[in-house]
Amino acid sequence: MAGHFEPTEDGGAAIALDEVEISILRSLVVQLLELIGPGNEPADQPRSPHDAGSGGEGGGNSVDDELAGIEAVSWPPFADGPSEPPADPALARLFPDAYGPGPGAAPPEGRAPDSEEAARAKRDRAASAEFRRYTENDLRARKREDGLAVVRTLDALTPGERGAVLTLTPQESQQWLGALNDLRLAIGTRLQVSDDSDDELYQLPDSDERKPMVMAYLWLGGLQETLVETLMP
Repeated sequence: MAGHFEPTEDGGAAIALDEVEISILRSLVVQLLELIGPGNEPADQPRSPHDAGSGGEGGGNSVDDELAGIEAVSWPPFADGPSEPPADPALARLFPDAYGPGPGAAPPEGRAPDSEEAARAKRDRAASAEFRRYTENDLRARKREDGLAVVRTLDALTPGERGAVLTLTPQESQQWLGALNDLRLAIGTRLQVSDDSDDELYQLPDSDERKPMVMAYLWLGGLQETLVETLMP
């Protein structure tokens, strides 16, 4: 079971984690929660799980105080969300436009203002803004719930000398899957990962400052893959 998820009899999943893995996972997810933030917070403040694994709790706060502070973030009921995409690339990857080429697309060159392409882009921006207003706060709330579920299940563990076995219910497994996916999207955006960069990531020298985050990115990918396989019927 070490290093990968395995199915449980009730349709959930289980994995053995050592203390270092538990600490790194928790630190990454807490930073992801801070990155996601509340829906009525300005979307152009770049905060990222970039230094994950270098430490966790600080300032003398207890784990309970820290988690209570994270859980306390909320949105006014029935409040409209933002209409513009986040300026932070990682947030834009987590909350992409519903219409159009997406945040990673290169801007078209030489497009005439009165062309059909320009008109289509304008329609896409308007449709995306309207869709975002009514959906982004709910999406942020769901992503926060997924992240909080990961933190809670990790905090419930009592690691021994050989770590601990994490056992997830089917619902918790789905929440972990969502949080792992969000983590990889955020970290991959920071690392500027592309389909052509996998070989480069595996060959980074130890002296490269990106190496710790690359190792975390690849490790999270393995966890995500085995969890998906575990949950497949």
